[in-house]
This record gives sequence, C-alpha cells and structure tokens, in this order.
Amino acid sequence: MEAGKTNVISVLVENKPGVLHSIANLFRRRNFNIESITVGATQHKDIARMTITVNADEKTLDQVVKQVEKQIDVLKVEELEQGNFVMRELALIKVEIVDSKKRSDVINFVNVFRGRIIDISTDSITVEITGGPDKIDAFLNLMKTFGVIELARTGITALSRGIKSIKIDE
Repeated sequence: MEAGKTNVISVLVENKPGVLHSIANLFRRRNFNIESITVGATQHKDIARMTITVNADEKTLDQVVKQVEKQIDVLKVEELEQGNFVMRELALIKVEIVDSKKRSDVINFVNVFRGRIIDISTDSITVEITGGPDKIDAFLNLMKTFGVIELARTGITALSRGIKSIKIDE
C-alpha cells in the first residue's frame, strides 16, 4: 500500500454496547485518524460489521489491523483488497432554491446522478445520493453553486466481490 491511499478494513464484532467506543479509542490512543466508520447489523443478530476507512501506508495498516484483532469483542478482521470490493456511501444534501430555474437545474442534476429527491419546499430541495465517494464529491461540487444548506454523509460501507466473504469460524 502507498501512503495516502484509502484502505478499507472490515471487522466483525460482537453486537453489544461499547464495542464501537473501544475500537475508536484504540485508534485515538495510537493517534491514528479514521476517515470514516460505519457499523451495522449482519445476518446474525449477535454480530455487527464495522467498515473502517483509513489512509495509511502498508506498515501502519498492518499494525492497526493486528491491534484491532487483539480486541476482546472483535471476532474477525480483514483488509479488503484494493479493486476487489464494492463500496457505497449515502449522502443527504439540502440545497437552497431561490427560483424555478435553479429548481429545474437541481432536479436535472439529481436525475443525471441517479439520485432521489426526498423532500421539497418552496426554498429548498433535499436530495439522496448513493454511490462511491467520488460520485458524491462530484455532485456536491455541482450543488455548491446553488448553496448547500446542510449535508450528512454516512461514510463508506463495503463488501468483497464475488463469493469471498469475511466469516467467523463456526
């Protein structure tokens, strides 16, 4: 891995209170920045999946993975192989609309980016965009010309391509 490259770590953990805090605290103690972290249920109610996005060189990444593996509530850790996983992010973007021309322009951009309008009022439109970070960044850059009132991004969630999966030993 090169320095400055985004790396994605998939972690299966026990689905219980405090696990996210302990993992995030591990990164904090090592003075290591998390670019994004998402946590959600898996097909097993007692297991959650964390998708952690970091920017690191190979040595640092290996060290972080080993430290995460040592945590009591961690069941399995895997660095997702560059180019061999799918990832998505969700963004909700509230855009200021001052006239019907701008409203029409924003709606056209939403359609081009295959987004969805989830709320509309006389002075704003709220848009849902799903895709890779580059797609969301490109859409945001277009919306800046209209005026972004509010933004919420989920962070990346990812899975390996094909039949390969991260599983705990049963």
